[in-house]
Amino acid sequence: MSQRSDISNTPRLQRSGSAQPKAGIIHIGPGAFFRAFNAVYTAEAMHCKGGDWGIRAVSLRSSGIRDNLAPQNYAYTSVALTPEGAKHDIVEVIEDILVAPENPVAVLAAMTSADIHIVSLTITEKGYCHNPATGDLQLDHPDIVYDLSSPDTPRSAPGFLVYALAKRRAAGLPPFTVLSCDNLPDNGALTRRVVLALAQKVDPELASWVEAEGCFPSTMVDRITPATTDADIATLADAKGYVDKGCVMHEPFRQWVIEDDFVGGKRPDWDAAGAQFVRDTTAFETMKLRCLNGTHSILAYLGYLAGYETIAETVADPAFAQLIDKVWMQEILPTVTRPEGEDLAAYCAALKERYMNPAICHRTWQIAMDGSQKLPQRLLGAISDNLTAGRDVSILSLAVAGWMRYVGGADEQGQPIEVKDPLAEQLRAASDAATTSVQKVDALLAVRAVFEEELAANPKFQSSVLSAYKMLVNQGAKAAVESVV
Repeated sequence: MSQRSDISNTPRLQRSGSAQPKAGIIHIGPGAFFRAFNAVYTAEAMHCKGGDWGIRAVSLRSSGIRDNLAPQNYAYTSVALTPEGAKHDIVEVIEDILVAPENPVAVLAAMTSADIHIVSLTITEKGYCHNPATGDLQLDHPDIVYDLSSPDTPRSAPGFLVYALAKRRAAGLPPFTVLSCDNLPDNGALTRRVVLALAQKVDPELASWVEAEGCFPSTMVDRITPATTDADIATLADAKGYVDKGCVMHEPFRQWVIEDDFVGGKRPDWDAAGAQFVRDTTAFETMKLRCLNGTHSILAYLGYLAGYETIAETVADPAFAQLIDKVWMQEILPTVTRPEGEDLAAYCAALKERYMNPAICHRTWQIAMDGSQKLPQRLLGAISDNLTAGRDVSILSLAVAGWMRYVGGADEQGQPIEVKDPLAEQLRAASDAATTSVQKVDALLAVRAVFEEELAANPKFQSSVLSAYKMLVNQGAKAAVESVV
């Protein structure tokens, strides 16, 4: 489809005149994934079963998403990208978007409303202000240090959660359910841990109340959602005759598995929209984190170094397609307990088909972001399990070595890489201070925020990563992958 070179005279998308439900959910992190996933499920659930589950969203950093959606009264287009073409749906479930730095007091007031029963989160791994290697709250994190001294104007997600819960307790209201929807193992328990740790510092009695009365269900979320580009906005305008600067692109597939543990049992009927409510999400989370997110990271680092821009381009290379087949069968699936009702081999085959969807332009650079936060749950857990069982870790080690090359900040042609990571400066400094491959690997394995000491000191792991790193330096990523498969 041709794209318009000028959409300046095209009208903006506008919300319909249908009645709006009251807000029952606060969502922190109104990025593309939330709009392609949580909001879509919620809109469909209300369409099927009703209820006042409108969403007030909160941006913790910038006003960009609010500024794009406010002129449209927070309506936007959800675009499913299929090999046969695009499918468009207009979503009208967001009531407004608050920008926390502009008015943190208003955010706390919104979270304290008796109408709000759930506060959900898509804030990425780094938003929890935790140590990825241990799962503990980083009390020396700058935002946490600030929040402890500024209860009326917090900055972090844990800070807003704790101080809003304190206000609800003081007002005699029950706590809201805290629903993490980020790709973290046992994300509900992790969220509970960081919230209770901060609450304990603020007021031990508050921590006891949250621990006794609060609910932090775990979830597994799955829908590939590339970043929206200007070309996407122009293509949509060409197809539908309106400009939508808040539109989201995503694959047709989606899966949401939720631990059914909500304060007072109050939640939308998300199951009417296809969500799965279960007693324990652990097996589903591990399956997804290791099978999907793990191979996504493998393809992101090695694919980027090999010169591929997207996941679809990367798996179109037969060597990379063979690489993920091999790592699934030999190094990932042996570490995964089969969730009830799932066929693991079929699940991986379906993942490969999803990766190959030419309509999904999921950039390797986008997936490579925040690797220091992602590696422990996506790759290192499987590596540890394999080492304990005496199994091979050569492909997973190649992925770790690819990450080490990537965070060094220069590609195989010596061109700079824009590394987006909370530890980017520390990782680059560690790499730059070393001269040999041995020194670089040792320096990066010493970063305790990523590698637990026991794993970093494992001789087999050290040897495997060093061998893979040298292979990448000497042969390049593409040749290294070809030699492995």
